[in-house]
Amino acid sequence: MPTTGTILRQRYKIIYILGSGGFGDTYLAEDIDLPNHPKCVVKHLKPNSDPAVLQIVRRLFDSEAQVLYRLGNDSEQIPRLFAHFEEQGQFYLVQEFVDGEDLSKEISPGKRLSEKEVTKLLQEILEVLAVVHKKNIIHRDIKPPNLMRRRHDKKIVLIDFGAVKEINTMMVNSQGQTSISVVIGTHGYMPSEQAAGQPKLCSDVYAVGMLGIYALTGIQPHELPKDPTDGEVIWRNWANVSNELAGVLNRMVSYHFRDRYFSAGEALQALQPSQPQRPQPQPVKQPQRRQPQPQPTPNLSRRRVIKTAGWLAGGFGLTFAGNRLLFPSDSGDITTTTPVTSETVPEVVQTPVSPPPASSNSLQSFSFETVTVNAQGSITNRRNLQAKYFAENLGNGVSLEMVQIPGGTFTMGSPAGEAQRENDEGPQRQVRVPSFFMCKYPVTQAQYQAIMGTNPARFKGEKRPVEQVSWDDAVEFCKKLGQRTGKIYRLPSEAEWEYACRAGTTTPFYFGETITTDLVNYDGNFPYGSAPKGEYREQTTDVGNFPPNSFGLYDMHGNIWEWCQDIYNSSYQGAPIDGSPWLNGSDNNIKLLRGGSWDFHAWDCRSANRYRFARASRYSSIGFRLVCVVA
Repeated sequence: MPTTGTILRQRYKIIYILGSGGFGDTYLAEDIDLPNHPKCVVKHLKPNSDPAVLQIVRRLFDSEAQVLYRLGNDSEQIPRLFAHFEEQGQFYLVQEFVDGEDLSKEISPGKRLSEKEVTKLLQEILEVLAVVHKKNIIHRDIKPPNLMRRRHDKKIVLIDFGAVKEINTMMVNSQGQTSISVVIGTHGYMPSEQAAGQPKLCSDVYAVGMLGIYALTGIQPHELPKDPTDGEVIWRNWANVSNELAGVLNRMVSYHFRDRYFSAGEALQALQPSQPQRPQPQPVKQPQRRQPQPQPTPNLSRRRVIKTAGWLAGGFGLTFAGNRLLFPSDSGDITTTTPVTSETVPEVVQTPVSPPPASSNSLQSFSFETVTVNAQGSITNRRNLQAKYFAENLGNGVSLEMVQIPGGTFTMGSPAGEAQRENDEGPQRQVRVPSFFMCKYPVTQAQYQAIMGTNPARFKGEKRPVEQVSWDDAVEFCKKLGQRTGKIYRLPSEAEWEYACRAGTTTPFYFGETITTDLVNYDGNFPYGSAPKGEYREQTTDVGNFPPNSFGLYDMHGNIWEWCQDIYNSSYQGAPIDGSPWLNGSDNNIKLLRGGSWDFHAWDCRSANRYRFARASRYSSIGFRLVCVVA
């Protein structure tokens, strides 16, 4: 244990101890290698002497250091990491010293802050936490002592990222293998899934919400009662607060993580004051034009009219081809409605369009190989298959290949026994999906550039999937592509996506019982089932690098999350069974994504796994692929 005056690595001189805990000690030190000997903080980790524990500590220690190096460059409100090293079997982190006081002075038992003060405080905390969450990093120990109010600018600084806090040897089994449990968090601020060892981004949101409730009530989180029927926190009796803020806080601290805001960014957005809507300009009446000869109106059933209107509201848009307006019909084909006239549409900008394939005879075919793996991830079968497609010419040598997906009925969702299954993946039900065309690959950067004129991706490469696109960006791409081609392009419904991904399979992945990083781009440190650990590429890869499924679709597992049309709902109770998108839900701002990504775990890539983001989210793990419905 270092003492006052100890010099570590011939550079960092200990001044005095700042604090001590189960994981180790924290010291104030000075860097004697630099002019004026600036202060720094040294964290000393004292691992258990058990060799198995030591091995895990070393791995977690290096992992936390890499996280801190990355984050310190992204925000001035996260202390920079200057060095990390191991010395005589002890582990040390050297960080930037933050001159200020933690929030224990602002938030304390019996002290109540006003709603205005608490709202401002929550926004300050969530702003810096949003930077962390954008990197898909979980802090895991948000509480007043880990939030510093910096003295010179009064900004919140987030400290003490605890990847290496408590390492305990739990048991030794009959084979002599040591089981290790990593317990991180503070009672009262730690939600149930984190206590069970499965923290998520929204676990941090829970902690921030509990901190806000503490500030409003003056009651520490672990002292607040909980409803015995559903586990929800009871707190309104001790706070004078508006229904608006109470609603946000209740959602932040919901017992089940699926009911919370997904990330700090979503929670921050909910706390922002709503902007007044601008008055919409009134349409200018166009000069009357000569009317075409009357034509009979198609006899559309009430069911078809209602369904068509609902799908269009979900982002299909309208596409003009010649003088006809194209709508998706119940069968998934294109149906015409009343001819477009100057009365129904005042002004139509004529753009060249490419006609859709008239029949399957005009489609091209391509060959591909699929593989099947066993529970250990070893390939047990290979098949050579063919699929039909048409290619959309986007100019400058860029094309978009749309694969024909036959209609059919499948079981949507995951069975109760599937490993890592979430509750929102059921109940399972039979869904009939009409035929459609789907992108062979996620939309690439070259394709996005050709239509939108920009490339927002973080990981640049023409053949890599475009990412950092919001749901609305993806819908706008569909609209512009439709205007150029004369076809209806849109995002897939969630049912279409899962049907296309499974391609007739019922296993967790279209490869079989598991995946490996030879088959999918995901974080190989977190395998599924009995598969071995693999590579973590830390970025996207070119589309088409990995084997496709039996429909001829590539990258349906991993690489990037893919937007769907649907609003997120926490179960399939009441969901459509005809393949259409589910456009009813509690929050139209929360949209569905499918497929997993390069920076998520293997189990997040399962065919049935569902994910959600605010529609405005733009992350390097989010992209999309298209669906086209043609005659």
